[in-house]
Amino acid sequence: MASKPETVWRKVLELDELPEGQVKPVTCSHRTLCMVHHDDTFAALDNRCPHQGGPLGEGSIEKGMLRCPWHGWDFDPLTGRSPGGYDDGIDTFPIEIRDDGVYVGFPPEEEHTRTVGDLMIETMVNWGVVRVFGMVGHSNLGVADALRIQEEAGRLTYYGIRHEGAAAFACSAYGKLTGRPAACLGIAGPGATNLLTGLWDANVDRSPVLALTGQVDTQVLGPGAFQEIDLQAAFGKVAQWSQTAQHDSKHAELVNLACKSALLNRGVSHLIFPDEVPKAAADEDAAAGSPRGRVTALEIAPPQSAVADAVELLGKSERPVMIVGHGARFQMDAVIAFAESIGSPVVTTFKGKGAIPDSHPLAGGVLGRSGTPIASWLMNESDCLLVLGASFSNHTGITPKKPTIQVDFDAMTLGKFHAIDVPVWGEIGVTLAAFARALDGKIQTSDQTGDVAERWRIWREEKKRRELDDRGNGVNSASIFAALTRKVPQDAIIAVDVGNNTYSFGRYFECRRQAVLMSGYLGSIGFSFPAAMGAWAATQEDDPRFRGRKVVSISGDGGFGQYLGELTTAVKYGMNITHVLLNNCELGKISKEQRAGNWDVWQTSLHNPDFAAYAALCGALGIRVEKSDELDDALERALAHEGPSLVEIVADVELV
Repeated sequence: MASKPETVWRKVLELDELPEGQVKPVTCSHRTLCMVHHDDTFAALDNRCPHQGGPLGEGSIEKGMLRCPWHGWDFDPLTGRSPGGYDDGIDTFPIEIRDDGVYVGFPPEEEHTRTVGDLMIETMVNWGVVRVFGMVGHSNLGVADALRIQEEAGRLTYYGIRHEGAAAFACSAYGKLTGRPAACLGIAGPGATNLLTGLWDANVDRSPVLALTGQVDTQVLGPGAFQEIDLQAAFGKVAQWSQTAQHDSKHAELVNLACKSALLNRGVSHLIFPDEVPKAAADEDAAAGSPRGRVTALEIAPPQSAVADAVELLGKSERPVMIVGHGARFQMDAVIAFAESIGSPVVTTFKGKGAIPDSHPLAGGVLGRSGTPIASWLMNESDCLLVLGASFSNHTGITPKKPTIQVDFDAMTLGKFHAIDVPVWGEIGVTLAAFARALDGKIQTSDQTGDVAERWRIWREEKKRRELDDRGNGVNSASIFAALTRKVPQDAIIAVDVGNNTYSFGRYFECRRQAVLMSGYLGSIGFSFPAAMGAWAATQEDDPRFRGRKVVSISGDGGFGQYLGELTTAVKYGMNITHVLLNNCELGKISKEQRAGNWDVWQTSLHNPDFAAYAALCGALGIRVEKSDELDDALERALAHEGPSLVEIVADVELV
């Protein structure tokens, strides 16, 4: 005969902790009890009401009965029985009153049963998704517990944020920086919809992200349950792949497809988890998925006819200029080598800022409205453009008037906005190698390094002149970004926001080996600080490209105000982020647009706190700068600080 499992006794209360006639919830041994003191007797009941799951420990004893706080049903406070002979009573646990307190007897804990959620999260981790940002809530608890198990096993890291929008932006930035997806977690209804702005940022900037959202129970799905929305419809085109995990789904295969789609389509994949599905037991023989045998190499060679056409155009060119966009960021060694081989200056779109060091003899800075006169002059003087990983959208500033070769991995991007002389479909590194082989001995370009150096000399003199501007209304942008150029580490990762602060960054900051993250095609205010959190997560991994690099975030007061609560998230996790805040008490870019359109300036002023003091209240280092000669010292202190720091700079709204 099998022996009865021994009861495990645990202390739950001090003798005087629970007054007569009161109840209290107590969590112990992975279980929450409703502790009762009634008629000089202690009792321990299951805290969960059998009807709607109400927390009985938050109820009260009325007329000798324990009343559920959610729907008013009564139970005997000592036995847990339901009055009237009903059989829906509450489980009770044995009690012992000892000299040092009240003890409850628990049955031995059962071993964890592997769930559908476990299977799916194991598969996600096998695909290399090891950073998760999100908010745990009632409709994603099964997924959350599976994430907890993987984190306790050391296989992933979870960051609990204050707003789901920040989680999505962090994941978007992580994907832009690394080329790999991170995951964001939200509940059904508002948690899921809060993710959408950050996910649209990932969608339009081609960043891989995995979105995990809870959903209401399958049995109540349809009529309109609490927090029920049609999530596949709500996510619409933002998710290039979206599926619901059903009871009879091939659960590991769903995650395989979600991760594969995010990586290969470079966009958002969305998994929907009805509340009860991830909590269900997984089949005993269910194996987690992985990318083995599921992903091909992506080094696509271009068609030979396109190579021949491109080489013919380049072979005739005397002043070619290469224009690099965000899509070329992982191929810059090949890009720079090719530029040096043909003597071509390299300018970038704003999204491509930092792809080539501004100190390189062929670097021409940023093109377009966020750029410098150097890049536009070089483009205007060119006789052929070689455009790599850029889209020709209206913000890029790429002229359609020059003979143009466009190279991109996405065939739909080629000639998207207007006809291109030579569209070339191929991976950029492979394509440039093919160009170099075919051009061997056929180069007749002129030396443009002297022109590049002269244009930089002219622009740097102009920047120096602008540093002297002082209206007595705050520090000018030329001085702010000159100080940042001097002080930000050469290999830092910089997340920028939108607005005049970002235009000034593009115009004045000179990149060396820094990586720049931005909300490119969406242009979403509030991007920079959550993006910095995503970048910081990448610096904690073993990837040598990012390990240990300093993370800097730059925004205006309007942008930081969107997610300023996330400063507490950074403090909680010890994120070594320096945020540089340009405070002009105004949505300055919008005021400028109103004036340019002959509109009255209206509703662009901002009422701000003392941001440096706010940072200190959150547990970060806060420094306030009011004069340009304070910049260098403040930035040095903030950058040297271990943990989150914020430099609030009183900025002149006009001197941008």
